[in-house]
Amino acid sequence: MTVLLEARNVTKIFGSSGLIKKKETFALEDLSLFITQNPSSITGVAGESGSGKTTLARLLLGFIAPTRGVVLYKGRDIQKMSRDEKLEFRREVQVVFQDPYEVYNPFYKVDHALITPLRKFHLAKSKTEAFNLIEGALEAIGLHPSETIGRYPHQLSGGQCQRIMVARALLLKPRVIIADEPVSMVDASLRATILKSLRKINKDFGISILYISHDLTTTYQISDNIIVLYQGFVVEAGDVELVIKNPQHPYTKLLVSSIPLPDPDKKWKQERTPIVDQSSIKENHGCKFEDRCPYAMSICRKNLPPLYQTDRYRAVRCFLYKDSPAIPGDAIGEVFVRKE
Repeated sequence: MTVLLEARNVTKIFGSSGLIKKKETFALEDLSLFITQNPSSITGVAGESGSGKTTLARLLLGFIAPTRGVVLYKGRDIQKMSRDEKLEFRREVQVVFQDPYEVYNPFYKVDHALITPLRKFHLAKSKTEAFNLIEGALEAIGLHPSETIGRYPHQLSGGQCQRIMVARALLLKPRVIIADEPVSMVDASLRATILKSLRKINKDFGISILYISHDLTTTYQISDNIIVLYQGFVVEAGDVELVIKNPQHPYTKLLVSSIPLPDPDKKWKQERTPIVDQSSIKENHGCKFEDRCPYAMSICRKNLPPLYQTDRYRAVRCFLYKDSPAIPGDAIGEVFVRKE
């Protein structure tokens, strides 16, 4: 097993710097995960808005620095890399953003977004070689070069623009792709096509993918493993089949029960969440989900539960499973299924 990208006991706090004292916001707390090259896999990160998903992506990309902990690429702290090391990191760790139009300059044809990285990283010796590489990348993700090259972003659909961004990432022959909500702004009919493209490049090119989404349905469709976040904490993690089909943490159960069922004769299995008067809540040093949890106990308010390994390929942060062995947060990757 070769670990490529790793977050080790990472905490990110906003609003804690400057001359004026601000209220601190913990976006992530003591989070650990790692992404491997061999075997390559697709790891999903799910959770509602404000759970820390995008903060995690920005930390892993080196856009922001952790308050505590460290993010490593090939064992090197990405905040302390030399210029050459950072250039290698920028090429080998690519990102697909949420908005397929925001990343384009409307005054340039889409070719510009594909040619620029080839020039920057000196990956083509001639225009002919660059064109051949672009054609190959577009065809690899199911686009016809004749229908995309030479056009402006507004002349293409959102699905086409997003797949071009996947092709752009593929052009650089990365080892890791971080996809942050890559299908949330395209039509439902096109989501399957983009997910299929990501699956294909994972299988055909051995590229590991971190798939970040609030949508459990697409996360389940594409992922091998899943991490469920709530207010910056990992509440459940492991094999996606186990976590989605038989969720154990009360928050994961709530997320899964909110998925609409395709059978009109079956009722939506909504979990009943108690309505809490926030003004009456005392300071909570324990589980962040305690005020919404139907199974809350007195220990939940006083102590933060550790991760308990409830199955070979699953860990849950909940005192309901205190009879299971506790594991350190930085061992979370050990519960992920290894692809043969």
